Amino acid sequence: MSSSKKEALFILSLIILWYSSNIGVLLLNKFLLSNYGFVFPIFLTMCHMTACAVLSYISIVFLKVVPFQKIKSRSQFLRIASLSIVFCGSVVGGNISLRYLPVSFNQAVGATTPFFTALFAYLMTLKKEAWVTYAALVPVVAGVVIASGGEPNFHLFGFIMCISATAARALKSVLQGILLSSEGEKLNSMNLLLYMSPIAVLVLLPATVVMEPNVLDVTISLGMKHRFMWLLLLVNSAMAYSANLTNFLVTKHTSALTLQVLGNAKGAVAVVISILLFRNPVTFVGIAGYSLTVMGVVAYGEAKRRHK
Repeated sequence: MSSSKKEALFILSLIILWYSSNIGVLLLNKFLLSNYGFVFPIFLTMCHMTACAVLSYISIVFLKVVPFQKIKSRSQFLRIASLSIVFCGSVVGGNISLRYLPVSFNQAVGATTPFFTALFAYLMTLKKEAWVTYAALVPVVAGVVIASGGEPNFHLFGFIMCISATAARALKSVLQGILLSSEGEKLNSMNLLLYMSPIAVLVLLPATVVMEPNVLDVTISLGMKHRFMWLLLLVNSAMAYSANLTNFLVTKHTSALTLQVLGNAKGAVAVVISILLFRNPVTFVGIAGYSLTVMGVVAYGEAKRRHK
């Protein structure tokens, strides 16, 4: 087999693994939180972060998937800690929303990330985009408004948590660009995850003890009642790390634009699979709203690329 064909096959395998990890962790989160009686989104997030911390250390220090980068200053550590707290908020909020909202609507709201990213980028850096780029955000927001009106299982608290998680995810990306923009202190995403994950665990542990005090008793009880409970939790946590690793590798071997296009398609695939698995009712209005949002996201990405 020629080297070009081997490279193409390798990239295709990476993309399949990236899709499987992202969609898999999303669906397993929904299954555990809504269908399995495991109502502990903070503890679930802590499991994810623990897996990311352990597997990041193994991948970077022992397997040398990417070169190990050291923290060079106290200020850099404080910036990473700030990012980690925001990252915790985004993941916990997303997991809480999955208790109350179907995956299809969760993905529709999550697709508004570019809107919040543009908003925070302007508020924090006064960075302006071309007017056509902002115009592309109108269908992004309008689509979610339409989808909300047509969602049979709409839940206000779940919606608020989903919007909050989406905003926190956008804030994290903007902060990452600001706080780690110095060439001397820039970390690649895998080393950043290596440092952020243990900090996230330290933040989430007391939150779990205070807000989910009966988590161990209920989890052990569920583990005895359902044979595959622990296996699902382990696979779910490993998938959370795999999603981050494959995200980095796909970007490295393709481009950020390719990742953005694939991400848009991933959301649509996740919606279809979730509807087939969980049988949640959907309406024509909801589908139309989500489709409008996705088209807006695609238009926004294209407008940014052309006016860069």
